[in-house]
Amino acid sequence: MARLTAVISYDYLTSLRSVPYGSEEYLQLRSKVHLRSARRLCELCCANRGTFIKVGQHLGALDYLLPEEYTSTLKVLHSQAPRSSMQEVQQVIREDLGKEIHDLFMSFDDTPLGAASLAQVHKAVLRDGRTVAVKVQHPKVQAQSSKDILLMEVLVLAVKQLFPEFEFMWLVDEAKKNLPLELDFLNEGRNAEKVAQMLKHFDFLKVPRIYWELSTKRVLLMEFVDGGQVNDRDYMERNKIDVNEISRHLGKIYSEMIFVNGFVHCDPHPGNVLVRKRPGTGKAEIVLLDHGLYQVLTDEFRLDYCHLWQSLIWTDMEKVKTYSQRLGAGDLYPLFACMLTARSWDSVSRGIGQAPVTATEDAEIRNNAANYLPQISQLLNHVPRQMLLIFKTNDLLRGIEAALGTRASASSFLNMSRCCVRALAAHKKKNTCSFFRRTQISFREAFNLWQINLHELILRVKGLRCPVSVTW
Repeated sequence: MARLTAVISYDYLTSLRSVPYGSEEYLQLRSKVHLRSARRLCELCCANRGTFIKVGQHLGALDYLLPEEYTSTLKVLHSQAPRSSMQEVQQVIREDLGKEIHDLFMSFDDTPLGAASLAQVHKAVLRDGRTVAVKVQHPKVQAQSSKDILLMEVLVLAVKQLFPEFEFMWLVDEAKKNLPLELDFLNEGRNAEKVAQMLKHFDFLKVPRIYWELSTKRVLLMEFVDGGQVNDRDYMERNKIDVNEISRHLGKIYSEMIFVNGFVHCDPHPGNVLVRKRPGTGKAEIVLLDHGLYQVLTDEFRLDYCHLWQSLIWTDMEKVKTYSQRLGAGDLYPLFACMLTARSWDSVSRGIGQAPVTATEDAEIRNNAANYLPQISQLLNHVPRQMLLIFKTNDLLRGIEAALGTRASASSFLNMSRCCVRALAAHKKKNTCSFFRRTQISFREAFNLWQINLHELILRVKGLRCPVSVTW
């Protein structure tokens, strides 16, 4: 890893040193260096597997932040990570289920549907005729993950010695806490059933059923559900699926998880979120996969986060400062607000729902991200640990929105605001015994939701009268 960092740094320094900054030649040459460096990084992730692939997947989703050469190269890690051999798959199934593949399945596809950092998924047909997806953990990933974390810890400490202003030990702490949970597929199955029950009122969400009788800590059997990746616009156009509808549905799902329930699926990279037309009805449906990593939010954190987003949406800058500081941002609250919204401070101050992200603002965000790395690392080291996975989730969701061309739409902010209103009202009603007070809270909640609906109607009318073309 250290050698790769040195090679990439040397490539940038020597390749661009004698070329005038900002010239056409400079931009073309920089693009080639970006691509070379991205390929080296991708090869490193594939060679080391496990934790390294998970980091590469996250980087591949940062479309709004990293150069396109990096994100397009690293995106293959979402579903084309290194695979285990069929012999290794057979070994894991034999050890965990006590039978050979041919004894359990009528058919079992040798070629996996997709391979990720910790496991790969095969399509199979059970002896009773049910078509299933079989998730099989890579056999060496348990032992390798502890070595990866140790290596990561050594590298972080080395970086700390060289650059004292960088604080990245939180990354190691989070990996130590989360990896054991992700490596337990029984935990994943329980999470899948919990979120399916929690969001059963969303008829546009599908969580595949778990077959417990053939599931273990390293093997998970699920109902087989087909579809295209959520960032695949071509797939949606071919299947006449409305991109904006999918984006709205995804926003509703995650707003409900974060603000209302405090139980958040934290790995929504495109390989884990599929779209399809539901058989029978033909309606658009989101399929949520890979439930290994969830963040449980405390009520205090969840309610502060609700207040913060309400303040951001309605441009109450005094409360933006107050609730950012309650969430650990301190004097870096402007940077905190920019990181949460992926908007410039100027856009945050004017109102994040007032105008979409422009190409100019995107470039400003990318440039500033590099300039503020020490402050970003300091901030990440001070916010509550719950916030770290929320940041990761936000990054991945924004990557999807950027691919679909629906980023920072007013409707997504209004849906978030509805969830915040409901969550805050539910908390107030839960903490009062007075019937009069509960009725008062309910009326206030209904009035606030009516205001949001009216605002949305006005925006729609304006949109019909004044159609605009947006460059993302």
